[in-house]
Amino acid sequence: MVKKIVKKLAIKIDVDTDRGTKQGCPPLAQALIQRDIPATWLWSLGNDNTGRAIIRIFRPGFFQKVSRTSIVQVYGLRTLMNGTILPAPHIGKRNGDLMRSLDIDLFEHGIHCWDHVYWQDFLHGWDLKKTKNQLQLAQNMFVEIFGRPAKTAGTPGWQANANSLQAYDELGFDYGSDTRVGLPFQPKVGEITFRTPQIPTNLPTLDELIGRDEFPIEKLIDHYLSCMVEGLNVLTIHAELEGMMYLEWFTDFLDACTNNGIEFVKLEDEVKTLKNLPVKQMIQAEIDGRSGTLAVPQS
Repeated sequence: MVKKIVKKLAIKIDVDTDRGTKQGCPPLAQALIQRDIPATWLWSLGNDNTGRAIIRIFRPGFFQKVSRTSIVQVYGLRTLMNGTILPAPHIGKRNGDLMRSLDIDLFEHGIHCWDHVYWQDFLHGWDLKKTKNQLQLAQNMFVEIFGRPAKTAGTPGWQANANSLQAYDELGFDYGSDTRVGLPFQPKVGEITFRTPQIPTNLPTLDELIGRDEFPIEKLIDHYLSCMVEGLNVLTIHAELEGMMYLEWFTDFLDACTNNGIEFVKLEDEVKTLKNLPVKQMIQAEIDGRSGTLAVPQS
């Protein structure tokens, strides 16, 4: 008997901004609900300080990414001034009703961050107390919105370290998704192995591919299908991209996955099946298409 190859796809949605929450999440949710496709929503819950990301102009590769992804068109001029010229809107307080409207069985909900820019750009300069405080602020707002604590998180820019892993353990998360490349693993930093397993994003994100000559938009769906392997594939999308400017592309992608026999799964269900995970050092490294370093399991 020939073994059937099962390719699973879990969709993880990072919601970074106030605009993305308001304008990107409703059509994205509608597309998923219409197709009965599960997803994990990870919410930014504090102030939208997107404008403060201007300091990234000094990061190698940043200008190349900006030119490829049409950042003003994607995020909107108002969002790019949040926290600088304009006040930073409080995402959780302004959008709690919208978030609660998506609290249905099809979807899982967790924490992306309290302040997206603050975490992504400064995490590695914080001590454990500061790191725990940022996560606790997000957890408090999550409870205020959903009436229960979050059981998972996936942080901005895949920025994670020993302090964030320790905070996850103390918050009692079922799993984290803060890393890139490979399959689920038990994270270790130095001599410390942490309890909370990591489920990496192991497919490239859309903003890592669009605008590159070798990845024309009309061939991207086929490229994604070719990247998927037997077992669990995890794709991180963004409300500001796939929920807005690239919504039509994303719905075509979902339909192509269905037509090619891809099985959509929810991460909270998959984590229950994980046993005897390999212990791997979590290190900081660069990956193709993204500026700066991020958390990955060591090969």
